[in-house]
Amino acid sequence: MAKFVFTPKTADQLKDSYDAIIVGAGGTGLTAALQAHELGLNVVVLEKNENLGGNTSRASSGMNASESLVQLNHGIIDNNHSFYEETLKGGGLLNDRPMLKYFVDHSAIAISWLMEHEIDLTDLTITGGMSKKRAHRPASMAPVGGYLVTGLLKQIQKEDIDVFNNSRVTKLIKDDGKKVNGVEVETKDGKKIVTAKAVLLASGGFGASKELIKKYRPDLVDYKTTNQPGATGDGLKLAEGVDAQLMQMNFVQVHPTAQTDHDHTYLIGEGVRGEGAILVNKAGKRFVNELDTRKVVSNAITDLHEDGAYLIFDQGIRDHFKAIDFYDHVGLVVHGKDLADLAKNIGVDANNLEQTVAEWNSAVKNKDDIAFGRTTGMERGIDEAPYYAIHVHPAIHYTMGGIHITPETEVLDSNGNVIEGLYAAGEVSGGLHGNNRIGGNSIAETVIFGRQAGMQMAKKIRLC
Repeated sequence: MAKFVFTPKTADQLKDSYDAIIVGAGGTGLTAALQAHELGLNVVVLEKNENLGGNTSRASSGMNASESLVQLNHGIIDNNHSFYEETLKGGGLLNDRPMLKYFVDHSAIAISWLMEHEIDLTDLTITGGMSKKRAHRPASMAPVGGYLVTGLLKQIQKEDIDVFNNSRVTKLIKDDGKKVNGVEVETKDGKKIVTAKAVLLASGGFGASKELIKKYRPDLVDYKTTNQPGATGDGLKLAEGVDAQLMQMNFVQVHPTAQTDHDHTYLIGEGVRGEGAILVNKAGKRFVNELDTRKVVSNAITDLHEDGAYLIFDQGIRDHFKAIDFYDHVGLVVHGKDLADLAKNIGVDANNLEQTVAEWNSAVKNKDDIAFGRTTGMERGIDEAPYYAIHVHPAIHYTMGGIHITPETEVLDSNGNVIEGLYAAGEVSGGLHGNNRIGGNSIAETVIFGRQAGMQMAKKIRLC
């Protein structure tokens, strides 16, 4: 089968006016564009980068949802209340609760909406902080992000929705000093004003901005990042230019398992641990519940003061998380024909590693992790040769803070009033995740609040 290639429109095709302008072509922006288009709006997506997909393209684990038909097909009886409470706990009770309630209550329908658009997430895995398998992913167990972006772009191409790359929005335009009614955009043909009845900021976070990390989290300024280079907080600056309120900007998530030994930093998806991998220190011993929240696991690795830690897994786990094939292809995976060989290759104590894995396999068999109280990601042991390891460090991964919005994705100004015509959704917004995002909730956020933005813009424009 030929590889799908999406071709953005050329700069000379950019019209002077649309119903809605969407800034950013990641999961949120593409979802919003498709939903708004299906509700009758003439929309355009403007992306500053050459490549489309943003950080969404880098997501590997899954899309969280509760009470989905997919879960029932797997015999998993879940409930929205548990999803809500576990996300609230994971976020330090600092989540925007109305936003969180909307998020949880609309998670299952988001999975169904994707399926109606030939984006099928029919397999499940689990992420840290969750008690049930909620992370929906493709049946092939391929990384969810690239699959989602490709699926959305196929639908957008089918519907002939205008999408432009290399098109940087440099300013939001107000008509009478109050209502946002367009943008200034810079393309290869120069600057242009494009007007609209609504503008959605879906431009992502600031995890790749040294400037903003230094401003809000100077303690993290020397950390590497898993973000794509374009995640520089442009949407936050645009929003501030029209007096939008920012919130929780110091809430920056450090992901525990990134491979930072190369020029390029690679995120090692949480699904590797969700499928059964463990973490060991240089002595070859476990030191944490690997599926505790990202904040807890990251701090545990940092507190070792040992230049990171090692993810340990076997062929059985590898077979259940296809992204490992990519990690291996780019040289991140160390092999061992047996555990002693693996221990030698990564420089840890072989006897300790063998004992650690034996104890872990016993815990899996008995469903009782006496050492660290892990209760999830225990469906299979580590007992199928060959064996593998990936050296990991914590790295900046996600920015929970951002533009203050309502559950309807409307942007609030510094006085808490709605800025007419301006919407925001996805990582550019703040509040949903509290001080720590649960793995699998970012992809869910892009679809749930991308759809919400599309619906709310259509609702507002229809009333105008």
